[in-house]
Amino acid sequence: MVTPIAPASMYRTREGLGLWEHKGKVAAVGVGHSKTARRWDGTAENCIGAWAIEAMRKAIEDAGISPSEVDGIVLDTTTTTGAHWPAGRPIPTEVVNAYKPTDDPLDGIAKLSAEWLINNMPELTNVKFTMVGPGCMSNVIVVASQAIGDGLANTCLLVKAWHNLDGRYYQGGANAEPTISGYAKWSNWAGPASFGTATQFQRYLHKYNKSHDMMAPFMINSRENGLKFPEGYWYQHRPEHLTYEDYVNARWVAKPANLYDNDIPIMAAASYLFTTADRAKDMKQKPVYILGHATNATPKIRSGQPTLEECEDACATTGRQLYEAAGIKASDLSFENMYDGFSLFHVFHLEGLRFANIQPGEALDYFQSEDISIHGPNPISPSGGNVGSGRTRYWKHTDCIQQIQGRAGERQISKPAEIGVSGGPMPTGGNFTVWGANPD
Repeated sequence: MVTPIAPASMYRTREGLGLWEHKGKVAAVGVGHSKTARRWDGTAENCIGAWAIEAMRKAIEDAGISPSEVDGIVLDTTTTTGAHWPAGRPIPTEVVNAYKPTDDPLDGIAKLSAEWLINNMPELTNVKFTMVGPGCMSNVIVVASQAIGDGLANTCLLVKAWHNLDGRYYQGGANAEPTISGYAKWSNWAGPASFGTATQFQRYLHKYNKSHDMMAPFMINSRENGLKFPEGYWYQHRPEHLTYEDYVNARWVAKPANLYDNDIPIMAAASYLFTTADRAKDMKQKPVYILGHATNATPKIRSGQPTLEECEDACATTGRQLYEAAGIKASDLSFENMYDGFSLFHVFHLEGLRFANIQPGEALDYFQSEDISIHGPNPISPSGGNVGSGRTRYWKHTDCIQQIQGRAGERQISKPAEIGVSGGPMPTGGNFTVWGANPD
């Protein structure tokens, strides 16, 4: 079975498309997570393929169905953005041989394919559809939602896994070379991964006369929410609260992005079970309906990295696309869970959505004056996001599902969780979803 990359026709990339044609006809039901770790320990039982299988089996069990009912898998085959297998490092044959391999020995170790998963999950006897949503779980969700709506699959497992090897993140691969070639030579010439976001946020602070320290309430709130997320890294391994002093005194990584503004790379996997709305009614958990999705397809940026204004325009466009697709208004949102891999651009997403009627330049003031916690009228990032639970890009989606199902535990928001929004990663490129307690 060859797994294709999702075609462009599966994405809603512009305004004016109207209501999503499958609104309320696709539902998320089951959720499964692996354990978490800071890095891979080198053993077969803890390789990323094993953890992906663990998450998938938990999602099936959570939905209360037989594995034979699963007829589709949508996944992202990449399992890192900055911890690539070093050139010349021997591949551990004892790990490869512990499973039924594909023709790629790194499959299940430093990458993941649908073929490897099917080889090693004999209970999946009915999978007829597989597809890649590249980049992160946000893409996988959009592709799976569209695929089920279009009738390509009926009951689908969504999978996203992240490995993390020893050594410094983003220091391998091309970044380890003495020179940079190709297009990257125009964009990778300075600073760490958060450099671009930091320059945009510096412009934001100047434009709106704000200070970096005004991010502290958001960061503290995100860590507190992450410490209420049993599946997360900080909850499992480092139950440490973040104080105002911790945040404002942290070392700069790319000023004005400090240590805590950068998410911590970890190893983990997650899986969701999506199906048709009709089938979801008979499953174990309450269905969470997909009301609409959107993909930001910002035109090519004018320079080596987007400007603040290009980010602001992109986020505002995404907001309009989402509301149009779902047939809702900003005021209909019960909570938001936009991406925060670099915490600073969560501000751009918030303002683009006009969540809680926050306008451009107002988010930092809102953090100072309003209750953004799970107990407030407008919960912001109740998942805790990447900065609250570790670098996976999927906590926000899990939280949307669990909030609407009423099983977010200590994170459960005080107000009724009727409609939520999540997605990412970057302001100028990403995939976004509106989730609802009801199909209409």
